Amino acid sequence: MVRMHYRTLGRTGIKVSPFGLGALMFATSIGNPDPDDSARIIHKALDAGINLIDTADAYGDSEEIVGRALKGRRDNVVLATKVSRPMGDDPNQQGASRRWIMTAVENSLRRLGTDHIDLYQIHRPDPTTDVEETLSALSDLIRSGKVRAIGTSGMPASDIVEAQWVAERRGLERFRTEQPAYSLLNRGIEREVLPAAQRYGMGTLVWGPLGQGLLTGRVRKGRQNELRRAGFVRHVKDEHRIEVVERFIALAEEAGLPLTHLALAFAIAHPGVTSALLGARTMSHLDDLLAGVDVTLTDDILDRIDAIVPPGTDVGALDQAYAPPALQETGLRRRPLAERAAA
Repeated sequence: MVRMHYRTLGRTGIKVSPFGLGALMFATSIGNPDPDDSARIIHKALDAGINLIDTADAYGDSEEIVGRALKGRRDNVVLATKVSRPMGDDPNQQGASRRWIMTAVENSLRRLGTDHIDLYQIHRPDPTTDVEETLSALSDLIRSGKVRAIGTSGMPASDIVEAQWVAERRGLERFRTEQPAYSLLNRGIEREVLPAAQRYGMGTLVWGPLGQGLLTGRVRKGRQNELRRAGFVRHVKDEHRIEVVERFIALAEEAGLPLTHLALAFAIAHPGVTSALLGARTMSHLDDLLAGVDVTLTDDILDRIDAIVPPGTDVGALDQAYAPPALQETGLRRRPLAERAAA
């Protein structure tokens, strides 16, 4: 078995594997319906040297499944979870307010069966809450020992900078990690998010390195799309994206690599990326991904990837991408009718 290398998670001093295990697919309602099988997948990943597991309170019963699987092995795992996605109809059971964070962390600790979370992340930005309020609550959790480090997910570069500034000015704990989407198809974070994270010494855990299934080799132009996500995620059926995938399939074949290995090796080749999260739903999926842990992409291959999808660009937008209020609310991007004319 290939020996796993480890990278430092930003400046936290925490060592993590270049591949982490994303736990969304262990939720019985949307992923693997067999919790015992999910536990076996988790154990195999740990045995292979993966020491980072990332879940979230909003991932159905994922936290409970991960918690049960880690009994007896918790101390050897860097355990990450998230807060802020809606957890009920109550408008206060979501977001990044102190009120909700203090409740949500206790719920996650109980579900995970642990007394501390190694990395607690704000799942998506909450524009209705002052970032100082959020950082103050998270700082108290770190001082209490319930949380070891804090991070964000899907945060724009400008918000990353503001949060770092607020933490320094107010003497609060600062965000140590960011978790953005990143793949051969979506490289937008190379423009600002990754440079900002590097500037502040933040670790970066990227999700969706296989393009939410598009980069598995199972989706081909002119063929039936059989991805489970195809029924509810629009971007996995986008014809332009699939045409670009065909070009990557041809490149992978020329390089003598499975498309999955090309995609994963690309995701962890950027110096600003600490770890890429694998969303294995079955044991065969995990076996395929683990078979590529020793793949190294040459400069020639990376240059050819750049020629297909230029650095800092996206081939279409992801359904799950964060859209700030300035884009969602028409009143923030349209002047009143009487004021729109120049004269």
